Amino acid sequence: MALLAVAACVLCFLPGMARAQLRVGFYDTTCPNAEALVRQAVAAAFANDAGLAAGLIRLHFHDCFVRGCDASVLLTVNPGGGDTERDSPANNPSLRGFDVIDAAKAAVEQSCPGTVSCADIVAFAARDSIGLTGSVSYQVPAGRRDGKVSTKQDANDNLPRPTFTASQLVASFANKSLTTEDMVVLSGAHTVGRSFCNSFVDRVWANRSTTNPTPIVDAGLSASYAALLRALCPANTTQATPITTALDPGTPNVLDNNYYKLLPRGMGLFVSDNQLRVDATTAAIVSGFAANETLWKEKFAAAMVKMGRIQVQTGACGEVRLNCSVVNPTSSSSTVVELLGSTAAPAAGQEGVAASY
Repeated sequence: MALLAVAACVLCFLPGMARAQLRVGFYDTTCPNAEALVRQAVAAAFANDAGLAAGLIRLHFHDCFVRGCDASVLLTVNPGGGDTERDSPANNPSLRGFDVIDAAKAAVEQSCPGTVSCADIVAFAARDSIGLTGSVSYQVPAGRRDGKVSTKQDANDNLPRPTFTASQLVASFANKSLTTEDMVVLSGAHTVGRSFCNSFVDRVWANRSTTNPTPIVDAGLSASYAALLRALCPANTTQATPITTALDPGTPNVLDNNYYKLLPRGMGLFVSDNQLRVDATTAAIVSGFAANETLWKEKFAAAMVKMGRIQVQTGACGEVRLNCSVVNPTSSSSTVVELLGSTAAPAAGQEGVAASY
């Protein structure tokens, strides 16, 4: 039986096979109110803190880019020992929305025990957040299973950094079967949410480790915007500095195309943002989205669905966690399956730590 399970898992990790097993309405029979319950949990959280919507969108991105969309980012304990993805500088302390996922999971478990995966809940929650902030709706193909491995190093190695060049961004997304246009489209999520100072402070302060830090203006930042950021973020900023700023100071809680309009004005917060207007290929895409919000929203919805298919576990692979932060008790055979799954999955992406992607 163990050999049969291993063989089934190998098939699941073939990209075409996994994608084929995701489908809209996956829970129509087994848990018909699953998506409604997730939507209610997201709406309740959004009513108290509109910023959580951006956090849930980012949570889905950070999950899918590390070991695929398997809810590994939610784990607080790795059965194999060591730090989890949540301990990575890319996720700690900036990643948020875990409590919303837990609330949604609790509601779903009460209605349909052991049926709906945490990975699907994360995907549903991101979709619902996009609807609340941008009036964008789309259907989420479901059927993902939850992974059983989560390591800090995987997050460090796979998430793009806010200091990436355009070529590094393109390579990082290509490694996840996403195109250059997909990368520019998904970067538009920076039109909502906030970032900690540590992600961009080196653009406005030099010699920060000395007693005499000096103001600088990154060539990609307007002088006035750099002055505002310098006034906000002290030169001695560290990973633990709690100060944040809106990624899009104009419409921080609205999913719109303002992000693309800000880039030519030298108001892309990260080096990676500015790279989109510097590179000729991506600059042309930026200009198109700045001029046509409807087009960007259509492509954003499609890109989110595409991203949600990255290295998914389906069928006999993975599990449906009862608690999103810890794996279920496993047998030796299922551990073999998971280990084989991790080696059968596509290679890890480019190096990277992103504090607000």
